[in-house]
Amino acid sequence: MLAEPFNWQPGMWKMLIVVMCVALLGCLQAQELQEHVSIILLGATGDLAKKYLWQGLFQLYLDEAGRGHSFSFHGAALTAPKQGQELMAKTLESLSCPKDMAPSHCAEEKDQFLQLSRYRQLKTAEDYQALNKDIEAQLQHAGLREAGRIFYFSVPPFAYADIARNINSSCRPGPGAWLRVVLEKPFGHDHFSAQQLATELGSFFQEEEMYRVDHYLGKQAVAQILPFRDQNRKALDSLWNRHHVERVEIIMKETVDAEGRTSFYEEYGVIRDVLQNHLTEVLTLVAMELPLNVSSAEAVLRHKLQVFQALRGLQRGSAVVGQYQSYSEQVRRELQKPDSFHSLTPTFAAVLVHIDNLRWEGVPFILMSGKALDERVGYARILFKNQACCVQSEKHWAAAQSQCLPRQLIFHIGHGDLGSPAVLVSRNLFRPSLPSSWKEMEGPPGLRLFGSPLSDYYAYSPVQERDAHSVLLSHIFHGRKDSFITTENLLASWGFWTPLLESLAHKAPRLYPGGAENGRLLDFEFSSGRLFFSQQQPEQLVPGPGPAPMPSDFQVLRAKYRESPLVSAWSEELISKLANDIEATAVRAVRRFGQFHLALSGGSSPVALFQQLATAHYGFPWAHTHLWLVDERCVPLSDPESNFQGLQAHLLQHVRVPYYNIHPMPVHLQQRLCAEEDQGAQIYAREISALVANSSFDLVLLGMGADGHTASLFPQSPTGLDGEQLVVLTTSPSQPHRRMSLSLPLINRAKKVAVLVMGRMKREITALVSRVGYEPKKWPISGVLPHSGQLVWYMDYDAFLA
Repeated sequence: MLAEPFNWQPGMWKMLIVVMCVALLGCLQAQELQEHVSIILLGATGDLAKKYLWQGLFQLYLDEAGRGHSFSFHGAALTAPKQGQELMAKTLESLSCPKDMAPSHCAEEKDQFLQLSRYRQLKTAEDYQALNKDIEAQLQHAGLREAGRIFYFSVPPFAYADIARNINSSCRPGPGAWLRVVLEKPFGHDHFSAQQLATELGSFFQEEEMYRVDHYLGKQAVAQILPFRDQNRKALDSLWNRHHVERVEIIMKETVDAEGRTSFYEEYGVIRDVLQNHLTEVLTLVAMELPLNVSSAEAVLRHKLQVFQALRGLQRGSAVVGQYQSYSEQVRRELQKPDSFHSLTPTFAAVLVHIDNLRWEGVPFILMSGKALDERVGYARILFKNQACCVQSEKHWAAAQSQCLPRQLIFHIGHGDLGSPAVLVSRNLFRPSLPSSWKEMEGPPGLRLFGSPLSDYYAYSPVQERDAHSVLLSHIFHGRKDSFITTENLLASWGFWTPLLESLAHKAPRLYPGGAENGRLLDFEFSSGRLFFSQQQPEQLVPGPGPAPMPSDFQVLRAKYRESPLVSAWSEELISKLANDIEATAVRAVRRFGQFHLALSGGSSPVALFQQLATAHYGFPWAHTHLWLVDERCVPLSDPESNFQGLQAHLLQHVRVPYYNIHPMPVHLQQRLCAEEDQGAQIYAREISALVANSSFDLVLLGMGADGHTASLFPQSPTGLDGEQLVVLTTSPSQPHRRMSLSLPLINRAKKVAVLVMGRMKREITALVSRVGYEPKKWPISGVLPHSGQLVWYMDYDAFLA
């Protein structure tokens, strides 16, 4: 007899589905519980670990342990096991719980964390092999599936390579598990060393495995910059640009000095320690074009790199530097330096940055940091232009809403009078929108910030403050790369800062007493691309061997060099004198002939001159000036190597020369570079003959190379030294090899030739050329002898005092 089929009711179907879902969810949770993460803190007994990292790891454990993950924490260092365990235990005893956690629950969580944490010495390859075996044994014994391993390098960079090699060879997790390697700054000393370190680490780890920490990116106000811009796109779209922003200030001030850390500070200084990383990262977050998805690490990186590409190169005049007065004495004491030692390391720096793109062209970005200052505070301040004019007196203005009040947006990073992270928006701008993790705040009565009472701002602070390292450790655990520095980002930053660091290497910083006693000594101003101290003070002469310089040593010296007039001075005075002489020559030429034809050399020496002409010579007759090039590299005119590109960046974009008066050399024709058949040299020669009377320039500016070359006329190469050709193609011993140059006969037709020679690297050739006769094939510069014009040499003391 067949059994009757079971009659399923609709409600029973629903019940079965619920039971199956619950069972499936239980299985999934059970599977999640199998996932294990091993965290290895290298340098576990060091200062950073004691102050921040162990507390951050404990917070990570509190946040994630109840969400289906199991953990083990391995503190590692070179210290012997017994001593290391004691040091680590002392640190772990001081861990704190969130304020809202009950004491009994806190004690229980701390006890569990301590049981999961152990110290081990990691010194040899065998130690790393033993660590790997212990992790694998723990996984097998507990029946856990490995999710991944985090190695946190809280060690000096010189130790990175050996540790990386041992991890790569002995401590990688098995298939299906991830590896995350966390690196602390400094990431190099300059572009070259950063590239070396990146290449070395790249031989052991993939880019996606490396997390370079800049703890500023974990600070809540900094982490809020992109989300704030995204959430307030509608209000900011029309304001976030050169038409409305007056300037941007990115500041980190400290009251402490470098005592106890002078060995580090002597090597790095304030620019490498703070500006190249922390403040530059904030700059990119403020200035970058906003991606459609601000949570996409790839999109954020791409837009950051666009900012670096648009940054105008820094020059010595872009920065001012200082040093608190007791610093050198601290260095002598801590590093056992002789009494005569005086450090040139800056402990204060302010830098003026410009971004040459459509959004930010002309807007000054000021980056400033220093030690032994009057307060501890960090912020990014966007000050908006105010073009309103209120007719009624201030007492009749609408409270906090008047358009005549300052308009500003501040990401207050921490400390200062507020004492906490905050976002402040002037009430006469717009009412901002922030996530629920931020709340409106009230400060103490009478508090004023950035020239306005706190009541003039919409002010917000985090509902719960979190330490930056805790935030970043959470991001590392979850594999979020948007808060970390990629190799590409790192090298772009060093590429921007290294030229300035090199130019400041021998500059004596302004001394300041420290704290409130600094007064106005460090106040600075900026104008026309240059930044300078507001308060002048006598030059500080750093004591050294030999007699002290006399006042007469600092005057412009007039003498003879190779039977021609010589002007010599310190570099700044020399550039000022040469700029004045060029302007006087231009004014005379325009008054007499209606136009002025100026031929300029490229290279690094004239850059300061171009900047001086652009920023301090408002009477220069640019409208009647024709600008020619003495020589050019055979590269596209848009290439950074191009002399014309240098002229454009440092002079042309700052002055009003009619475009038809600018004459770049035609090195790029028919999509080819300096091809003989394109006759670029002949084209330029015909243009000169057509526009310059008798092909005689009013002034030609030359330089002198360390091998005696001038323009692009090189020793042992007869091209361009004689004959009828006005413009020639030549070959340089250095890349790019192909060049176009005015010939020596054309240069010698000029009414005036100025030769600018600067820097210690020119001392040897300066002394040599002073003794040789007319030998242009051997020393092309010796062939510069204007037929009926004047030759004047301009040398700074570094080059002349040979």
